[in-house]
Order: sequence, then C-alpha cells, then structure tokens
Amino acid sequence: MIFQKEISLPTLQRGFHLISSYVLSEIPKSSGVVHVFIKHTSASLTINENADPSVRADFETHFNKMVSEDDTHYTHTLEGPDDMTSHIKSSLLGSSISFPVQNGVPQLGVWQGIYLCEHRNQAGSRKIFITFMGF
Repeated sequence: MIFQKEISLPTLQRGFHLISSYVLSEIPKSSGVVHVFIKHTSASLTINENADPSVRADFETHFNKMVSEDDTHYTHTLEGPDDMTSHIKSSLLGSSISFPVQNGVPQLGVWQGIYLCEHRNQAGSRKIFITFMGF
C-alpha cells in the first residue's frame, strides 16, 4: 500500500514550529514508513524535542548565530538579508524526515515531534508532501 498527499501548512512566522498534528492526521491506520518532504528551499524539517518550548527558541538562536544575516560575504541576497542564510539553514537541517508507523501509531519517541523550521522573515504558506509506504 502506498498513500501520498500534499498538504499546505498555514503561514508561520520565522522559527521552529511543531507540525506533528498536521502530518499525523493524514497517515493511514496501518504499519509502514512515513516520509515527509517540504517543497521549499528556505524552510526545512526535523524531528526533535516536543515538550519544552525553550528548545524551539534555542534552535532559532543557535542557527541565527551559526548562519548570521549580519555577515556580508553573501551574494545571493535578492530577496533580503535572510535569502541565502535561509537556504544554508535549510540545507543543514534537510528537506525531509522519515519515521516508522505500527498499526497506525507513529513510532516516535515520547519526547519527539515533527518541526517545520521556517527560516524566512516574511514566509508564505508551506507545502509538504507525505508518502506512506506500508502493508
């Protein structure tokens, strides 16, 4: 069994946002593997801590220091100072995640959640593509 669906997420401000509920509501009640792909180059996906909101703030702070918009060596800045930095952050984190599902239950760890990592100051709605491969 293969299930695929594209969904649009609401516009989210810059930062790290839990989107687990959007993804998990779409997966079949079966066993297999879920693959989630974001169709953008200036936002990314990751799985990490889902309980303490300070983790999301710390991620944003760390990535802004690691890939600073204050650096002046970027040439790809047509859309503003967050243009190239957003692409770098997206490449560091990645454009997809995967996780197992058993009998319709995601096999994420108790403290794991799915994040949309929004790297743009003025982002729009983001599209993700969900693929479930199972039996």
